[in-house]
Amino acid sequence: MGRAEERRARQRGGRRAAPPTRSSGTPSEGIATGGRAAARKAAARGKKGAKKGKSGKSGIRRLFTWKKILGTFLGFCLLGIGAFVVMYMMIDVPKGNAKAQEQSNIYEYSDGSVMAREGDTNREIVDLSEVPKPVQRTFVAAENKTFYTDSGIDLKGIARGLLNTLSGKGKQGGSTITQQYVKNYYLDQDQTVTRKLKELVISLKVDRETPKDDILAGYINTSYYGRGAYGIQAAAQDYYRVDAKKLTVEQGAYLAALLQAPSQYDWAAATPTGKKLVTARWNYVLDNMVKQGWLDKSKRDAMTFPFPKEPKAAPGMEGQKGYFIKLAKQQLEKQLVAKEGITQDEAEARVENSGWTITLNIDKKKQAQLEKAVKTQLTSQLDPKKRTVDRNVQAGAASVDPKTGKIVALYGGSDYTKHYISNANRTDYQPASTFKPVILAAALENASETQSGKAIGANTIYDGTSKRQVVDSNGNKVGFGPENEDDADYGKVTVQTAMNKSINSVFAQMGVDVGMDKVLETATKLGMDTGKLRPLPAYTLGTMGASPIQMAGVYATLDNHGKQVTPSIIKSAEQGGTEFQMPDPIGEQVISRKAADTVTSVLTGVVDDGTAKKSVQQNPARDGRKVAGKTGTSDDNKSAWFTGYTPDLVTSVGLFGEDYKTHGQSKLYNTAGLDRVNGGGFPAEIWAAYTFGVAGKNIKFDLDTDQGAAVQPTWTPTPSATPSETPSETPSETPSETPSETPSETPSETPSQTPSQSAPTGQQSTPVETSTSPLNPFDPNADQ
Repeated sequence: MGRAEERRARQRGGRRAAPPTRSSGTPSEGIATGGRAAARKAAARGKKGAKKGKSGKSGIRRLFTWKKILGTFLGFCLLGIGAFVVMYMMIDVPKGNAKAQEQSNIYEYSDGSVMAREGDTNREIVDLSEVPKPVQRTFVAAENKTFYTDSGIDLKGIARGLLNTLSGKGKQGGSTITQQYVKNYYLDQDQTVTRKLKELVISLKVDRETPKDDILAGYINTSYYGRGAYGIQAAAQDYYRVDAKKLTVEQGAYLAALLQAPSQYDWAAATPTGKKLVTARWNYVLDNMVKQGWLDKSKRDAMTFPFPKEPKAAPGMEGQKGYFIKLAKQQLEKQLVAKEGITQDEAEARVENSGWTITLNIDKKKQAQLEKAVKTQLTSQLDPKKRTVDRNVQAGAASVDPKTGKIVALYGGSDYTKHYISNANRTDYQPASTFKPVILAAALENASETQSGKAIGANTIYDGTSKRQVVDSNGNKVGFGPENEDDADYGKVTVQTAMNKSINSVFAQMGVDVGMDKVLETATKLGMDTGKLRPLPAYTLGTMGASPIQMAGVYATLDNHGKQVTPSIIKSAEQGGTEFQMPDPIGEQVISRKAADTVTSVLTGVVDDGTAKKSVQQNPARDGRKVAGKTGTSDDNKSAWFTGYTPDLVTSVGLFGEDYKTHGQSKLYNTAGLDRVNGGGFPAEIWAAYTFGVAGKNIKFDLDTDQGAAVQPTWTPTPSATPSETPSETPSETPSETPSETPSETPSETPSQTPSQSAPTGQQSTPVETSTSPLNPFDPNADQ
């Protein structure tokens, strides 16, 4: 192409022709080919740019390439390794300081006067040679199977523990025996990053410098076993009354199992769940010994659980003091676990002999009156020499200020040195009909209705026929029809009358009307422990376990107009000049004020015209005080209750049948020569003698309700037609002297109907009530 032609092409808007290539044909072909190639490249660049602009990822990809990420990770690893090397060089193994840190704990009454000092450490160091080799191995099997071969730390265990914690499976220590020994002997129980890093470094050095046997000896001699026992020799004496050198493999496995949670696993005080857990742990230890080749399987299979001896109380723990101290420790440990994220055994070690000054809420005047009431109303009437059953009677009580949540008085038993279990805090007996107010509270809080669509309230009509089959919302029978006391039929009655007479059939149906899931939810809000309970209709009869402290908390929440009250025995806890902040016993509004006040109003009827009328309402010491409360008597007369309150004081009293030899549950029939014990008898009498001696006078309930006996104290059903579950029927007159309840059946697909015990003919003529246990009260899928 000549210059003239190029000029003409530019004038036409064309581009300068590309120079011919080797593959080009004629000049004109080269121009066409070059133009197309350029166009394709431009289009490709445009598409690539558009793609980059659309995704916006090109910059990020350049910034976060896999090479840069890997390099950063390796850099952090190198920094971590370098820092650890520096720490390893700088941190020396300190001198053992465990004994130097041991101090007495001081316990004070609410007025600041000293109640008790818990002091000298129960420890005796023994050489490892004095501990049988198989017993030594039980601790290795329980805590650290790789102990004899590891380097003092277990990185896999630490990583596994961290992963389990992050994944919500609970805190997992991942510590070796060496690490635990270092923590016990060289460091402390603080859960800080600094302490953990020191623990790792010192563990590596100790493992390198100290023989394994010396480490194991140090571990079993410094660990805490519960009951105030430090070290295997003290534990062997406290639990089995033998020296460490005479321990059997079975006993050693139990002591090794204890270290995971000493107080929870102490058989003498363990809950049913605690006993399950320690038994499982004991089996785990022995099975590990078989796997490690340390125990013959045939011998293992022949082994039985070695039940420990009863604990021996330390001096100064006599009377009620031991119960106070034990509860204070439990509540403090619980808060340490919650606030500092430590394990239960670490919390126990933090509290035991660690220089705490703990001031209790116990009021000396109220405490003296409570002990006096138990003595005058109960123990003075018992004659163990004349009647064997009188040896089996155990009383427990807890008294709470509903405005502050303070436990102002507590009765744990006759003497802590003679009866280790606190009857005020035990949860292995049924609260029976004292649970009925919870059902009513759930109904009111959830605006529940009867099967016929009537709102449930104090004046709602229910069928009080004994053994009446409970039906669900579809009219289908649920396989539960509890018997009333002495199989008494009440016909159509109001909820108020049903509460006064404690009519089982009414509350069984009400629980299903409300929904047992909602009933248990309300119970939890009010302060009961219902974690593993299934929503079974049988629980309407109070067949779960509960303690006087729990029931006092439930009723205190009602008394406090629905604001949650969690009973606390600790006023303050201080260590080394620093006060540990305990939670406020008064919590949030858990049920509405109107619902709580309506239940209180209804419960005044139980006192004025129900099962507590004789012991409380007619008591000459009442002096016009306003009282609300509820009686309860469990299946087979194994427990009897009265939980009641004035506007300023809530007290729950329980009577429990406990075999004095086996400590299993026993029946209270013929106690003090009576046919049977009921809630309106000894428990209500103890309650009245105590409460009317210390509670304020002429204080009225400030109730926000238009329902219940406090509003209509003389209201009773009339023969006039009243809408009910069966509109054509009318309520009948309520029997005034008829006993209330004794169901004797357990819920099943086809409920049984066993006749109940006859009514008493002795001193206690007050109407009574009893309830029975479900066949399967716990969800089997929730067992651990």
